[in-house]
Amino acid sequence: MEFLRHLVLLFHLVGFAILFGAWVVELVNGHRGITRLMNVGLAIAAVAGLILAAPWGIDYELNYVKIGVKLVILLIIGALLGIGAGRQRKSGKVPPPIFWSIGLLTLANAAIAVLWR
Repeated sequence: MEFLRHLVLLFHLVGFAILFGAWVVELVNGHRGITRLMNVGLAIAAVAGLILAAPWGIDYELNYVKIGVKLVILLIIGALLGIGAGRQRKSGKVPPPIFWSIGLLTLANAAIAVLWR
């Protein structure tokens, strides 16, 4: 059971890596847009995170405050991706505050996962 939990954790981290990596690629190439890969990364991270939030196969108490904070940040990132994609379709570009917020919140969510004990 522990192996399965670690496998889900791996998928969770890969989801955030895909989201953040796609964001960095957009930053470096100067386009600064919303890509389908960002949405895929967010979906992978969200599904795996929800599976990890279930208390299965562990001998310790889950930190539900941490899980709640990460979930709220994840929902905000999803909302920003949706708003940014809509603005991108309408005007051809994503407003800089939305684009930068997606990257910073993704990094913050990963930092919370690693640093909050």
